[in-house]
Amino acid sequence: MNPNPPSEEDIDNMEIARATKEEKETQITNLRSFQSQHSDKSAEHLRKLQEVAVSGGNIFAELMETVKVASLGQITNTLYEVGGQYRRNM
Repeated sequence: MNPNPPSEEDIDNMEIARATKEEKETQITNLRSFQSQHSDKSAEHLRKLQEVAVSGGNIFAELMETVKVASLGQITNTLYEVGGQYRRNM
């Protein structure tokens, strides 16, 4: 734990780091390249991830394999299809 956490004033004065247009475009290009490189394997891994989630299996172990061939967005959409959206109880 940090012995000297930032004060409220420090937090109010923090600068927000924003990506440049070029950085965003580079990340999108990298994402599309990753998805393209693994398109032959991602569907199979995403289907298996769904099966493990529905059956109550070890989803963490399956995620460790799925992240090698699928993006966070693909994984999120896949899990959303079988589990729905998380809603915190109020």
